[in-house]
Amino acid sequence: MDRTTFKPLLLALALIGSAPLAQAATTLVYCSEASPAGFDPSQYTSGTDFDASAETVFNRLTQFKRGGTEVEPGLATSWDVSPDGLAYTFHLRDGVKFHTTDYFTPTRNFNADDVLFTFQRLLDPQHPFRQAYPTESPYFTDMGLNTTIKNVEKVDEHTVRFSLNNVDAAFVQNLAMSFASVQSAEYAAQLLKEGKAGDLNQKPVGTGPFVFKRYQKDSQIRYTANTAYWKPEDVKLDNLIFSITPDAAVRLQKLKRGECQVSGYPRPADIEVMEQDPNLRVLKQPGFNLGFLAYNVTHPPLDQLKVRQALDMAIDKPAIIKAVYQGAGQLAQNALPPAQWSFDPAIQDAPHDVTKAKALLKEAGVAPGTTIDLWAMTVQRASNPNARMSAQMIQQDWARIGIKANIVSYEWGEYIKRAKNGEHDAMIYGWTGDNGDPDNWLGVLYSCAAVKGSNYAKWCDPAYDRLVQQAKVAADRQKRIELYQQAQKILKQQVPITPIANSTVFQPIRKEVVDFKLSPFGLTPFYGVGLNK
Repeated sequence: MDRTTFKPLLLALALIGSAPLAQAATTLVYCSEASPAGFDPSQYTSGTDFDASAETVFNRLTQFKRGGTEVEPGLATSWDVSPDGLAYTFHLRDGVKFHTTDYFTPTRNFNADDVLFTFQRLLDPQHPFRQAYPTESPYFTDMGLNTTIKNVEKVDEHTVRFSLNNVDAAFVQNLAMSFASVQSAEYAAQLLKEGKAGDLNQKPVGTGPFVFKRYQKDSQIRYTANTAYWKPEDVKLDNLIFSITPDAAVRLQKLKRGECQVSGYPRPADIEVMEQDPNLRVLKQPGFNLGFLAYNVTHPPLDQLKVRQALDMAIDKPAIIKAVYQGAGQLAQNALPPAQWSFDPAIQDAPHDVTKAKALLKEAGVAPGTTIDLWAMTVQRASNPNARMSAQMIQQDWARIGIKANIVSYEWGEYIKRAKNGEHDAMIYGWTGDNGDPDNWLGVLYSCAAVKGSNYAKWCDPAYDRLVQQAKVAADRQKRIELYQQAQKILKQQVPITPIANSTVFQPIRKEVVDFKLSPFGLTPFYGVGLNK
């Protein structure tokens, strides 16, 4: 339910407050699709959480060029790699300032100590801050970085060295991802002293283009411009507001009325309406994503391959794509999107066959009327604009083979939390690539290391895992392709997931928004974005 309906005048008055000059401020309102679970990027895997923290408040050592997948310098101006690929030396940017807020005033600029704190906290379960505030970093462990990184050392105030236990062909790209956002060691020390370590996740402090001001749960997040940002050309807004609006129809109306200038995750049915509005623009590009159904293989009867095969072949995917994606989705047969290098076009679905599916269930000893909980997201994602409708159609498909699907939904943060705990039987989920490397799919989503993280199938296959690990450390791209394609074949044969669709990504904005660039990684960044008054 939408709890905040801004009128333009009321919004302006709220922003003005007691400051007489605030009328001249440039304020952009983003109608976001859900509330973030928190503001510590290392803890999360969702674009909702990253948009509210990593893409606003924080920076990383390396970063992706706006609108692309190419890595460029961030908090590190350059880096050197040892001949054996086991040591990365990063040269840090001088003069970068952490945010000054009403809860923290830095006494020094960003330096090597902040990098050490950020990564030692992720590496060491006994780290003092982690002891005070116990957290996990699913991306960090799902990608095996907790075992890949041997140690992080301070060479001097502006130089750090990562020593690795094994080669990681995507290491620099990995450090550009949201989870690797650099925290302030000084702020962390203050929180420890105050006994408020958990505030790291509620009151963020970073070096990014926007300074966190206030979060009203399920309503709004407010930021102001970082006037001391190290890349001033990326700060073109005085104020940024996330207006949390879960209902896509309400987001559309707010956008049309000018109550927000950018809106997230439109319904496919609304695209034509938006394109006909002279005050709006709809940016679009092929999505680097996958909408899929994950089977929790630790839950009987889904632990049986024949059952997963039966459920998979019973799903009428073309019907889902027609009804749910409405012309903005392409049939997916592989666990990788076609745009990802190493994608194997030879991977094909088993035929849609209700009779054979029934026979497989009978062979597996599954009685007609067996109930399976089918989880459906309550938020729109780039990979699936309407998970509830998808679930209802799958429910009908499974009913035809004697399986009763009980549709279960939770608020987005709770959905992810419970899924990581393995409470689901089968769940609808989606993924958008984070760094352009195949390991971000085949490792993060299906490896044994990711079973407690983003591997929602809870599937661990030793033969598959060996291939993925070998590919990750191979220096030769052709060799990596061969290994990843072998892994894709095992994944298809074992059916831990049913790929459903790769969708086109749409981003509606008002015409006064300038320099907004679509992220290939499904994020909504506002650095470099401005407004024509």
